Amino acid sequence: MRMRETFDGVFVVGAGLAGLCAALAAAPRRVLLISPGPLGEGCASAWAQGGMAAALSEGDAPELHAADTIAAGAGLCDPAAVAILTREGPEAVRRLAALGAPFDRTRDGGFAQSLEAAHDRARVARVGGDGAGRAITTAVIAAVRRTPSIEVREQVRLRRLLTDAGGRVRGALVENGARELVEIVAPATLLATGGVGALYAVTTTPREMLGEGLALAALAGAVIADPEFVQFHPTAMDLGLDPAPLATEALRGEGAKLVNADGAPFMSRYHAAAELAPRDVVARAIEAERRSGRGAFLDAREAVGEAFPREFPAVFAAALGAGLDPRRQPIPVIPAVHYHMGGIACDAWGRTSLAGLFAAGECAAAGVHGANRLASNSLLEAAVFGARAGRAAAWSGDPQTTPLADLPAPDLPEAALQSLRARMTRDAGVVRSAEGLGRLLAEITALETANGRAAPLIAARLIVEAALERRESRGAHFRADFPALGLPVRTRRTLRQAPADAAA
Repeated sequence: MRMRETFDGVFVVGAGLAGLCAALAAAPRRVLLISPGPLGEGCASAWAQGGMAAALSEGDAPELHAADTIAAGAGLCDPAAVAILTREGPEAVRRLAALGAPFDRTRDGGFAQSLEAAHDRARVARVGGDGAGRAITTAVIAAVRRTPSIEVREQVRLRRLLTDAGGRVRGALVENGARELVEIVAPATLLATGGVGALYAVTTTPREMLGEGLALAALAGAVIADPEFVQFHPTAMDLGLDPAPLATEALRGEGAKLVNADGAPFMSRYHAAAELAPRDVVARAIEAERRSGRGAFLDAREAVGEAFPREFPAVFAAALGAGLDPRRQPIPVIPAVHYHMGGIACDAWGRTSLAGLFAAGECAAAGVHGANRLASNSLLEAAVFGARAGRAAAWSGDPQTTPLADLPAPDLPEAALQSLRARMTRDAGVVRSAEGLGRLLAEITALETANGRAAPLIAARLIVEAALERRESRGAHFRADFPALGLPVRTRRTLRQAPADAAA
């Protein structure tokens, strides 16, 4: 049985930091916020370790932060969007602190800030060394729960966007905890569904991050931007766990060294900035060392040592839980999918190419990250652009059109999903080529034939086709067969451009 419910307000799909900030910013307009699990669970925001980058100290400025962001983005950042992010960033951090986020403080009451890769100075506001994501998300969840205009529904999963005859998004088809399908009709729908990390076998993100918001927006006709740019965090802990625990960038900021199995540092052979080189450079260096048989390890024994439990409790607990003491042993590391720079194309207010549809956070692509996100700009983007999208959605008018009925996208069986994940890591990973991408595309087509156009397959197809078409190496996208830098052109595509769409 299928039910229909009309909601006169802002319908927010996804309850990571971007969705939570959007819901708060839309007040006093009514908000319906849905989450596929309990609030705070299954969202990448809560897993973030480093913190929030912002120009909060004397000697720093938004313009300096913007310069580092644009440099990391390898020529594909939108300078206007970056200016908004870095200008509004300090106030976003202060706003979260006012909500109760317990940022580390200096003796004079200022924000304690860490140095991370590709920043020219220490500007990452942190919580408990490596606990920023969980602490910030917890504080914002509490604020959402005490806001009367926000209704929260947990255990509700997005199954398809609803559109009218003119292509306007009119809400979404969702599945509740009782496995009932419900059409929620609303004047403004805001997707904050996270990234694509779980499409890969080696990832630092929750298993729920399958690109479903990205895929279902594409299925509704939305323009997708830069899907080929998938960021690999260089120092996931190689402990045989899925997802792979993260060894935060802040460890290298504190002086931890990347070494091979013989204990010899190797990063200076790959980049002048050594351990603090951009993430894509460090990820490829580690991949090269591993493929050579020399191995790769993060040695923090001297830089952190006995202070590990106090300074980096999350990393310490994960390592110790796997039988490794980072105070005594180097940590084996591996590049792992960490963040998606691409997503649903939108402007600085979260407005997408489809009327009635807004996007924020990792599923969105407003142009702030370009080809390679600067460390600790992710929580910042979620807070800044989540709030902006929430405000814009609250202003959205309602033309009172009727949505068309449509079927939910099919689920992908577990065996097919695991096959896809292994193949994505093999052929759409740190180093790519036409041969591997072409093989992967054929395998995705075979999975679609067997299982239908499930959301993970749509998301994977978007990434792989764009990676195949981009015949250059830029930022996080590296083609072994096209290692040179080409023209700085952003990708814009719709699902209708996909060759399989015409036959579907």
